[in-house]
Amino acid sequence: MKLNELSDNPGATQRKKRIGRGPGSGMGKTGGRGIKGQKSRSGVAIKGYEGGQMPLYQRLPKRGFNKPNRKAFSVVNLGLIQKFIDEGKIDIKADITEDALIASGLVRRKKDGIRVLAKGEFTSKATISVTGASQGAVDAVAKAGGSLTVKPSAVKTSAAAE
Repeated sequence: MKLNELSDNPGATQRKKRIGRGPGSGMGKTGGRGIKGQKSRSGVAIKGYEGGQMPLYQRLPKRGFNKPNRKAFSVVNLGLIQKFIDEGKIDIKADITEDALIASGLVRRKKDGIRVLAKGEFTSKATISVTGASQGAVDAVAKAGGSLTVKPSAVKTSAAAE
């Protein structure tokens, strides 16, 4: 076999259909677009339109309620905090605050606060101060000899003031 003998399988390639090149082509004049109307014009696409059939986004069930003012927390596991302490990226002598977690690179951004979860082993005697924490995380830090304090959120304090 030589390079000049290589060829594609029969029917593997088709010639490009040349639209709008006269009546002899079978695709002349209107070019397969029908007559008049929005779809016959160039640069127009009807997004999500399914030809009168009920669109997919309307056929799917709508469930529940999406709270417009819900809080979004950055989530951190205790195992990751322990790993960063072991690597020396977080100073255990000082209080571990949300700013310290961001500075160490463990958390990218604070969002509405940082919430600590209990996944992983935690053995350091550390003082952690964050916006939220699971009960398991509070117990795990206390068991290791440290303390995990949760700052009161702005929502609770404003509700108490009223």
